[in-house]
Amino acid sequence: MATQTISEELAAMAGPDSKSLTLRINGNAHTVNVEPRVSLLDALREYLHLTGTKKGCNQGACGACTVLCNGERTLSCLALAIQYEDAEITTIEGLSTDGNLHPLQAAFVEHDGFQCGYCTPGQICSAIGMVQEFQNGLPSAVTADVSAERMEFTDEEIMERMSGNLCRCGAYVGIRAAIRQTFAGASK
Repeated sequence: MATQTISEELAAMAGPDSKSLTLRINGNAHTVNVEPRVSLLDALREYLHLTGTKKGCNQGACGACTVLCNGERTLSCLALAIQYEDAEITTIEGLSTDGNLHPLQAAFVEHDGFQCGYCTPGQICSAIGMVQEFQNGLPSAVTADVSAERMEFTDEEIMERMSGNLCRCGAYVGIRAAIRQTFAGASK
């Protein structure tokens, strides 16, 4: 009896409505055969074996599955893979360069921004997207003056903007310290 991998088993189970699509992930093209209802999270984890992105609640409430799509944070459990065929998707695996950690990854280590580590990939991807939103001038619920030329990158802003990413271990102090250190010069 031949042993099949999970991807082969999933491909064999794919229904008649399955579609071949190419996803650009971490700078590489990956072709997968999926049904239109397959989430981006499941395509990443089950079909492409990119398991850094975590399945937490599978309802968009915890942020563990956050990835970057065209630089914007995306809850991959709520996104259909087929929607992102032309997008540039970045997962936690794509943040390091030549074996060197992304500065935010290194800061998470330095500031103990994780305990069990389950939420860490989503936290890091979300923080990178969050800083881009801030630099693009998108206000948050705590932005004091939405018409101001300059916004302050405060702890209050970080907490509000990262509130969609939960850490059951409660490593929020280290997470904020890592974000502050990495993006100290962030401004709008």
